[in-house]
Amino acid sequence: MKLYGRTTSFNVQKALWLLEELKVNYTHVELGGRFGGLGDPAFTQFNPMKKVPVLVDQDKAVWESHAILRYLAASYGDEQWYPACPYQRSLYERWMDWSQCVFQPAFMASFWGYYRMPAEKRDMVAVQQALDTCTGCINSLEAQLKGTEYLAGNTLSLADITVGAVLYRLTSQGLTVELPQRVGLWYEKLKQRPGYQRWIMSDFSELKARESY
Repeated sequence: MKLYGRTTSFNVQKALWLLEELKVNYTHVELGGRFGGLGDPAFTQFNPMKKVPVLVDQDKAVWESHAILRYLAASYGDEQWYPACPYQRSLYERWMDWSQCVFQPAFMASFWGYYRMPAEKRDMVAVQQALDTCTGCINSLEAQLKGTEYLAGNTLSLADITVGAVLYRLTSQGLTVELPQRVGLWYEKLKQRPGYQRWIMSDFSELKARESY
């Protein structure tokens, strides 16, 4: 099994974190960004969209980060990661979709508008608007965590993988982001996991003030 993608991409980091949680043997191939290779025919045969991450499992190629997570959970996860009951799976899948459609775009607007933008070109009004949306998302997480230890229940799931990967970079880019009590406690639990420490809490400083991929 191979996972293609640069480690500074938090979409790639999600897959790397889950691979660690599942204890799957894999090879990581740096690709994209300063490593290039996205347009190489050897890679586009796996993903014609020319983006990472891409997972190649024997003769099967899977692209799009959340599709990769679902594939890994279904193929290599136990009942914790891939419950037999469709409704139980929906408990984490709804947070995956919410993260991808609501939380992640707001974070990306702040990250590209602030961290990846040279200081003299920043539009701080737009950055603050993105942060306000992120704050609303964090408040939604706080409400959810009132009754559960993790986002979809009392064990780690794909909900925590997808949302937790965003939260680290949101709070580490140099902007003030206050975490309410329950979110803060949940976040501290994520930071104790070896896969989170290795892949999510990794250095992304090479992206600072870099407007291109």
